[in-house]
Amino acid sequence: MESNSVGSPIVPGFKISKDENGDSVDETYYKQLPIVTLSTTEAEFVAAAVCACQGVWMKRILKELGHSNGSCTTVMCDNSSTIKLSKNPVMHGRSKHIDVRFHFLRNLTKEGTIELVHCGSQDQVADIMTKPLKLEVFQRLRKLLGVCEISGIN
Repeated sequence: MESNSVGSPIVPGFKISKDENGDSVDETYYKQLPIVTLSTTEAEFVAAAVCACQGVWMKRILKELGHSNGSCTTVMCDNSSTIKLSKNPVMHGRSKHIDVRFHFLRNLTKEGTIELVHCGSQDQVADIMTKPLKLEVFQRLRKLLGVCEISGIN
């Protein structure tokens, strides 16, 4: 009741302060969860590969439920180097440090199961979940998600 209102859930420039009374956290556990990448292209490639795996899984589930769609699954990506890497194995010399399991994305792209399509950073709807955004950007991305604003609620 005594807090200031904000226009988006993650406020740009907000600094989280440490709670002195909170439980201690084993930081090493959380540091082991992410995959360490050597470049932004590799990070985007890994993310696209994980997304593609989820898309293939979802299509299989939908097929089992009788909602088969034979069309290619589109994955939006804002890194053009990642898109090129998924299509062109000639770039192998620049990508041999990427774990083999993520090259599954190349196979899916070659088979036509997955298509990586460039999406500008300003159109990355997922940013609403991961980044602090200015109110105008937050509202635009919220609209792209199909979430409507209900005014008059206090």
